Amino acid sequence: MTTVRVLVIEAAGPESAALVEAATACGYQVHVVTQPDRFATYSAELRTALSGWLLTHFSQPEQALHDVIGYARRVGIDAVLTTNEYLTPLVANVCAALGLPGNDPALATTARNKADMVREFVRRGVTAPRTHIVEREDELLGLCATGLTFPCVVKPAEAAGSAGVTVVRDAAEMVTAFEAAQEPRGMYGMLLDARVLVQEYIEGTEYSVESITQNGASTHLCLTRKTVTAGTHRVELGHGLPAHLPPDVQRAVRQEVNRAIAAAGIRNGAAHTEVMLTPDGRCVVIEIGARIGAGQIGVLIQHALGIDPWAACLDTALGRPARLAPTRSSYATVRFLVSHQAGRLVTLSGLPELSPRVPVVRVRKAIGEAVSGVKDNAARLGSFVVVGPDRESVDDYADHLLGQVRIRVEPITPNSPWIDR
Repeated sequence: MTTVRVLVIEAAGPESAALVEAATACGYQVHVVTQPDRFATYSAELRTALSGWLLTHFSQPEQALHDVIGYARRVGIDAVLTTNEYLTPLVANVCAALGLPGNDPALATTARNKADMVREFVRRGVTAPRTHIVEREDELLGLCATGLTFPCVVKPAEAAGSAGVTVVRDAAEMVTAFEAAQEPRGMYGMLLDARVLVQEYIEGTEYSVESITQNGASTHLCLTRKTVTAGTHRVELGHGLPAHLPPDVQRAVRQEVNRAIAAAGIRNGAAHTEVMLTPDGRCVVIEIGARIGAGQIGVLIQHALGIDPWAACLDTALGRPARLAPTRSSYATVRFLVSHQAGRLVTLSGLPELSPRVPVVRVRKAIGEAVSGVKDNAARLGSFVVVGPDRESVDDYADHLLGQVRIRVEPITPNSPWIDR
């Protein structure tokens, strides 16, 4: 029997680890591409699971593309994929060069760069927020002078995890929001597009749609309901799935998501599409990523629906029919632990014990580490997943467990014992 060789572009992170685990469970050889500094953080267990690896620098895209294509040809790679949003354009270009199932390389930046995304959404007739793109502060002030409607959303053209995103209530806040949108730094030392988007604020309920596309045909696995903070910074505090909507609303959502998937050139792979449902029943697409949703959405899909999204991604990358039919009819949710105060983490206690109802508990911050307060998804201190037969009982239990968690953060002062000396 011929050995299947899979190349994962970056294996750091929980989603990538799940992908590697699924591939090794299938008996595939797993090869990885990463940077030297990232590889140094890989666990011994992960390195043992690998059949080979390539070290390159993602901040040098042309050289990285050349390196990955050369390695894939030498090894005889059968599939190339990633769970990392920053690396989806690289994967699209590698797959095109190797003749493997992948996404349209001409549109590869559309699912990464929100300025490119806006352009394609307009061209393809995707219902999306009205957007202005600015490069300089004087352009921003000129926009305000034309009678810009408030509130509005100011965000970077390239970033992830809600970094640099601000809900602006009046013109006096615009310059600060513009500066915040230019602060995020790219992973791996990548240079980011410095343009800033000023978008129409959409009132409504936030969902995401999790999809797998094969040969241009999309299967929508589920809708995910979001719990998001109010105020200046909108940070996701939890997800729950599957969310159920009236049939006509679901049809409208799927139509818009299909347009967004086509606009992003997603032909073979996962898509995570964020949408708002307005009080008047419109579905507005906020943005799309050419990847499985992060924040443990893949884990929720497994527990609620019995679908293995990682195996589905592997099958899609190998050009095989993916198994996408649900085998369970349950509900799953995740609660993220955050501190609304910046400082040093002093206490994080009362976390639930692992059990059939709570299959995942994760801690991201150690006692003594600095925490930033709730400005973006990087502020999460940890999370836990709750599963059960229906939304009401699961959400009630998750909220009960969250109420048992104790988080204490102390401010950092010049005389603080937490200061590293």
